[in-house]
Amino acid sequence: MKKLVVVLLNIVYWIMYLLLVTAIVLILDKDSHHFTALQLGKIIFYGPLGIFCFVPGLVGFYIFYAVLFPKYLSKKKILALILSSILASVIGAFVGVVVLCLVWQRKIMFIDSWASAIAETIGMTIVAFVHGVIGLVVKGFITSYNDISLKEELNKKNYEMELALVKNQLNPHFLFNTINNIDVLIMKDAAKASAYLNKLSDIMRFMLYETKTEKIPLSKELTYIEKYIDLQKIRTSNINYVNYHVEGDGGNLVVAPMLFIPFIENAFKHAENKKLDNAVNIKLTLSKEMIVFECENKFSEGTTNNDELSGLGNDLIAKRLQLLYPNKHTLTVSNKNLTYSVKLVVLQA
Repeated sequence: MKKLVVVLLNIVYWIMYLLLVTAIVLILDKDSHHFTALQLGKIIFYGPLGIFCFVPGLVGFYIFYAVLFPKYLSKKKILALILSSILASVIGAFVGVVVLCLVWQRKIMFIDSWASAIAETIGMTIVAFVHGVIGLVVKGFITSYNDISLKEELNKKNYEMELALVKNQLNPHFLFNTINNIDVLIMKDAAKASAYLNKLSDIMRFMLYETKTEKIPLSKELTYIEKYIDLQKIRTSNINYVNYHVEGDGGNLVVAPMLFIPFIENAFKHAENKKLDNAVNIKLTLSKEMIVFECENKFSEGTTNNDELSGLGNDLIAKRLQLLYPNKHTLTVSNKNLTYSVKLVVLQA
């Protein structure tokens, strides 16, 4: 919610309360029909009733609004909220007492000695508490509205990023190279070529349909990765070119679709020496609490293994992770000794 709207919401609330107090003054004072607007204003803002109604109300409202809501209610610390509410209401009443004594000396507070002072203090405590509760409601409404708006904005950005990822996966480079490799393989081993063609079909089906949901079973993501790696292996006769290992049991874990593939694509893109053993190393360690993804590739001296991830860029990948797993992931990237490595830890709790 925009700041101007929040300010206007506060102003409207106090205007409505002012109208209520004005109505009370007009009802209680028998001579109110003789008052001019100036006299009525003095009674409300300078008179004992106005001070009694507004000062503790203002203090209570904004202590609850600005302090107690974010510190206790939003964190569901109910006992601390109750105790703090009582204290804040007493503070509001104390401020009201001080203002009354400064403006009207002791005439108002001690008409009936301490009895009237105690009664008025209790009354102002109640006023402060009631306004404080309303302050919590107003702050809660504003916060909920902002959370809904933020979620919608994040969902929109996430959708855009997912779409960018899917479009990127369907780049002509990958498709042409794979199809050409399968075409060459048809003459050598038709059955094997058919198996690879089915894997390519499965990959395209996954990218077009499975990525539409927010989360998919981890098993589907791993199957996609395996098939993608198999298709990359067609390009080399070196059986040790890729080292892929999954450790642990994913069980019923779910992840965002295509969470790891941008890093894997980047590894294959820059591991140009296909005769090198373990040029690409991919490892996933699975547990109920977290998923640890590690990917590294070796690259030749004189070539660059920059921070581009499949044309998307590290910034976009980092933003996507922040949207999908806020405060539930860590991403570490290293580029040294002709080895580019990525470690992504995703918490499941």
